[in-house]
Amino acid sequence: MSINRGIRSWRHNRLCYHCPALRILLDYRPALRQRTGVGEYVHEIASALARQLSPSESLTLFSSSWKDRLQNGTVPGASVIDRTIPVRALNYAWHQFGWPPVERFAGSVDIAHSSHPLLMPARAARQVITIYDLDFLEHPERTRAEIRRDYARLAPAHARRADAVVTISGFTAGEIERRLGVPRDRIAICSPGAPSWTPRTAPVPRGPILFVGTLEPRKNLDALLGAYAKLQQMDSSAPPLWLAGGVTDASAPWLRAIGEPPLAGHVTHLGYVESDARFGLYAQASMLVLPRRRGTAHRTG
Repeated sequence: MSINRGIRSWRHNRLCYHCPALRILLDYRPALRQRTGVGEYVHEIASALARQLSPSESLTLFSSSWKDRLQNGTVPGASVIDRTIPVRALNYAWHQFGWPPVERFAGSVDIAHSSHPLLMPARAARQVITIYDLDFLEHPERTRAEIRRDYARLAPAHARRADAVVTISGFTAGEIERRLGVPRDRIAICSPGAPSWTPRTAPVPRGPILFVGTLEPRKNLDALLGAYAKLQQMDSSAPPLWLAGGVTDASAPWLRAIGEPPLAGHVTHLGYVESDARFGLYAQASMLVLPRRRGTAHRTG
């Protein structure tokens, strides 16, 4: 994922990432383990920022987990703050009470960049949030845990309070402005880019149909499996369908469906695939399917 163009857009935003002695704190927790789309995006944001730091600037990656540790050197050029605090406990305190401020963990920082739609509490730092889409607002029934509990209720106010909002598309930027009331000059579009792989030289016409993403309601898997079942009825020699992604509690109906006719033997769930193994899947596939719903971002992973 190459986001240098998006990072450059930051340099023209009101928030200055090239000021003298600028100290940036980035919430790295979504990238801590089994990086999905959001995790990959956060990791690449961190990598791109680290590559562009001047000698007087610093980037610190923040993580908290009861069992998973963030290792030094995960992103070359970035330092690490890793606390043994359960994610859910810290998020509850942050979302419900606006406490503790990030300075308690990181000392003085100039920018506290949250990798989700809710602010990281800060005493003095400028606050940045990240909004990938507004599906949590339109369809809270497709969310779970703290996202269902907090996002729809708190995100509109947090977005208006933030010094800047990062998003991944012009469409979502327009929705943030229209629905959340955030001025356009406080919204920065930083779109995901292509990976660093060398493109394959020829298509694979009979290769498998590939879906990459967590098996969750917002990914529109009902439509994908329904369409594939119809394809099999029309052409029994159609390529197989591969589902590459982790599961949630909501995945059970789809996992059950692919084990029964008419999908059994034609659809394979590969589970979560590490980033360094994904190119092999893409290289074999005849096509990549993104059965997204309107207004949702598909962050492959």
